[in-house]
Amino acid sequence: MATNAQSAATKYLAIGTFPKPLTQEQFNQYMPKEVPATLQLYLDGKMDQFWLRQDGRGVVFVMTTDSREEAESLLQALPLGQADLLRFELIAIGPLTPLGALMGRAFNVGARAA
Repeated sequence: MATNAQSAATKYLAIGTFPKPLTQEQFNQYMPKEVPATLQLYLDGKMDQFWLRQDGRGVVFVMTTDSREEAESLLQALPLGQADLLRFELIAIGPLTPLGALMGRAFNVGARAA
């Protein structure tokens, strides 16, 4: 069972999209700063996974933060976020609680995860 300390943080799926493809000049300017800043979020325990979108239009991160505002702030602080070259949609995610029904637990279809 999760403790209060464990449930305080929320996971977010952060879907990043480039409004316009990066030019080679922008890539050369921002990526040497973007990569270490992203890795620092991983080392700080704020980013669990990072993926490249296969359509080439951006990235997908799985983040763990105390709030949506914290996740937004961390993403906006990244070099590409500061330059408004990468924008994110954040979706709160959590355990697949309906699986509890397979273990005999009651499940309310309309209920949201806490």
